[in-house]
Amino acid sequence: MSDSHDTPLLTTPLDRLHRELDGKMVPFAGYAMPVQYPAGVLTEHVHTRTNASLFDVSHMGQAEIRGADGARWLETLVPGDIQGLGIGKTRYTVFTNDQGGILDDLMVSKLADDHLFLVINAACKHADFAHMQAKIGDKVQLRMIEDRALVALQGPKAAEAMAKVAPDAGAMTFMTIREITIAGIACLATRSGYTGEDGWEISVPEARVEELVRALLALPGVMPAGLGARDSLRLEAGLCLYGSDIDTATTPVEANIAWIMNKRRRAEGGFPGAAIIQRQLAEGPARLRVGIQPLGRAPARAHTEITDEAGNRLGEICSGGFGPSADRPVAMGYVPRDFAAIGTKIKLVVRGKALDAEVAALPFVPHRYIKA
Repeated sequence: MSDSHDTPLLTTPLDRLHRELDGKMVPFAGYAMPVQYPAGVLTEHVHTRTNASLFDVSHMGQAEIRGADGARWLETLVPGDIQGLGIGKTRYTVFTNDQGGILDDLMVSKLADDHLFLVINAACKHADFAHMQAKIGDKVQLRMIEDRALVALQGPKAAEAMAKVAPDAGAMTFMTIREITIAGIACLATRSGYTGEDGWEISVPEARVEELVRALLALPGVMPAGLGARDSLRLEAGLCLYGSDIDTATTPVEANIAWIMNKRRRAEGGFPGAAIIQRQLAEGPARLRVGIQPLGRAPARAHTEITDEAGNRLGEICSGGFGPSADRPVAMGYVPRDFAAIGTKIKLVVRGKALDAEVAALPFVPHRYIKA
């Protein structure tokens, strides 16, 4: 979140359309972004779970790596299996530092044996690109893609909407990528998203993104949604937000996303902080990210203190709020490993009062991805 009034905010190619649709614009990652539209966050959230919503995520970074050994070189920066990624497949992974901490999380897609496509977080994109340039830039062809926008169509009716404007999209499954024509516009689409629902993230030439978005919003059941609904949706889905749930002081093992590493990468290492991460895999981390269920109706926000039943500090909430689809407060936080079992009783200190809560299974709302 930008807190400087001296630095002018950047805008996405959809800025004019957001304002035309009466989006409430706020500073986010240095950009002016819509936090909601007149329907409001609650309506946008529920609509995404029941129909389909369109999100502008053009502030995110897009990049590509070209070269016969691009996958091997990228593996020197991330713990994910990139060499084993099939053509037309997408994988979630993270950049790590020498302490095993997370520099950023990202999506990596393989478009060809010598061509990788990356989507990285807005606030980190320039640092990420500089990191890649410094570490592997002389081994591969690395390019930040600055002439394309990115939008996400999310929800159970997303496939129905796409069928009207992109019949080829229906053959795709979760975490696959394909060059397809949508409403007459050549796009690069991944069947993925960050809401827990079915949907697509669509990379499109920025000169045509407004045309694409107007075509999608004209479809039955599709409405625009902003950052507020995107955040409550991903929280219910148990998905991490960089800077809140994961950061440079958090390892993938502590974050409970060790599933991003397959057997080969766990065994051979070869990425920054590998020895620390391998030790945590073998011995268990000191703390873990867990789902937390407040047992009353009061939501627990980020930085709320977590204690045991005797009042001893355990950690704090990293993300929390009210889950409209779950119809209850939901949260995630870090606790010592001994307190990480589902059902463990804990307390949350909200406005000076210790409220009852327990460790809960993630996600709070089931994922509804369309898998092969």
